[in-house]
Amino acid sequence: MQDNVSNTSEEIQAEAGLSGRARRLSPGQRLWDAAGSYVSVAFGSIVGGVARYLVSVLFVSQLGDGFPWGTLFVNVTGSFIIGFYAALTGPDGRLLVSVNQRLFVMVGICGGYTTFSAFSLETLRFLQSGEVRSALVYLLVSITTWIAGVWIGHMLAMRLNRLRT
Repeated sequence: MQDNVSNTSEEIQAEAGLSGRARRLSPGQRLWDAAGSYVSVAFGSIVGGVARYLVSVLFVSQLGDGFPWGTLFVNVTGSFIIGFYAALTGPDGRLLVSVNQRLFVMVGICGGYTTFSAFSLETLRFLQSGEVRSALVYLLVSITTWIAGVWIGHMLAMRLNRLRT
């Protein structure tokens, strides 16, 4: 099931209580309506990509490059973050944010931060070097912790959503 992060201008206006009113958009607002989602994703991707690089450098400097701990960490924490944020800002969520804010975090930051391509390459390298057991452990640990991370993040945000303000 896909979490919907895209709304039309009419849906956004209806949510904000602006439907039924004549509203004239400035040229800047029309441009933002047309390009804002792309800008949000682009800037979020920069933040996520830089964060991933910094985490990878930190893990290699502290633990060496024998096992891809950095990639495992970013994929688990990224799974947690997207699960938490999706539930917190979803239709029944506690936090009301714009579509572009959801795109910035969920598509931009989480997409730039997590990396299936690095995971795939690292698994292939284990296999090419004859470390089949390491490849299988990495595969199983990764998938299990990613699913656990997104589930824990989602459940935590749902509990937070139920708290009275």
